[in-house]
Amino acid sequence: MPSKVRIALDAMGGDVGAAVVIPGAAISLGRHRETEFLLVGDRAKIEPELEKHPALKAASRIVHTDVAVSMEDKPSQALRRGRKTSSMWLAIDAVKKGEADVAVSAGNTGALMAMARFNLRTLRGIDRPAITAIWPTMRGDSVVLDLGATIGGDAHHLVSLAVMGAAMASVLFNKPRPTVGLLNIGVEEIKGHEEIREAAEILRAMNLPQLDYIGFVEGDGIGKGLADVIVSEGFNGNIALKAAEGTARQIAALLRDEMRKSWMSRIGYLFARRAFQTLRERMDPNKSNGGVFLGLNGVVVKSHGGTNAEGFAYAIDVGYEMVKFDLLNKINQMLNRDGGALSSAPTAQEAVS
Repeated sequence: MPSKVRIALDAMGGDVGAAVVIPGAAISLGRHRETEFLLVGDRAKIEPELEKHPALKAASRIVHTDVAVSMEDKPSQALRRGRKTSSMWLAIDAVKKGEADVAVSAGNTGALMAMARFNLRTLRGIDRPAITAIWPTMRGDSVVLDLGATIGGDAHHLVSLAVMGAAMASVLFNKPRPTVGLLNIGVEEIKGHEEIREAAEILRAMNLPQLDYIGFVEGDGIGKGLADVIVSEGFNGNIALKAAEGTARQIAALLRDEMRKSWMSRIGYLFARRAFQTLRERMDPNKSNGGVFLGLNGVVVKSHGGTNAEGFAYAIDVGYEMVKFDLLNKINQMLNRDGGALSSAPTAQEAVS
């Protein structure tokens, strides 16, 4: 691990921009003192916020630009208007140039993915990158991907997600052979689209030493922690993520309303307050904020656009951890060792024949 972790922040991304990014960086710096920040954005908006956080100011450098990618911009529009000039592009470019170890943005997801892919390119053997997140479960944490980078995908794409996810899980969870499941509408082998059934056949046939394929996992199996890695194409993965986040907020709101309904409820809350606080902390979506763009020649982390400072700090923490564990190099090694796990994958026809 380098003595200093250098993090480039898109200070103009998200619903609020610098008003969340700067205090979020200050919170993260308090947890990781060996961090240096490259703050990319409008100096006139960054500096007033930075003055409130002297320690962060001492650990930061501003790269000025007044060009921001809109949350409404299509990826193609963002590339045309903001290429080489926007805060989002310059934060990613800092990673490419070696000026930063990771870029973090709360901006437009499609634009961020398009710029990251265009500028950093994908790792050898990877056709499309994926948004990957750490998902809290009843048994600990799981790696879940893809959470919305792209929609659809053939069997080879799903297999590549499985290999990348297993590489990430092996590093983060210190497991030499993490378990991997494919998200499906049932556990029976006959269920699901043809692509997911073909991917299952390929993974069984490959019998890779770096992952233990356990079969299909239904939606409720994610929260149960049935596998260290859950693989899905981006459409279903994003729906699962948003449904889980919405459910967490719904349960929190229902509990809060019930606790206020009567004096008996309030008294009961006083006795169980610590348990409720623990539950609230474990279900807080902000603490799971930060999706890693996996499969690129560089580390990029996507934060929710509407998060608060604490939530953005967690996204920065994710980027810090990726650098700490030297994740990019280790994933690259696992993808391409022994001649390349993906290049040695049989075709769907070979797998089922």
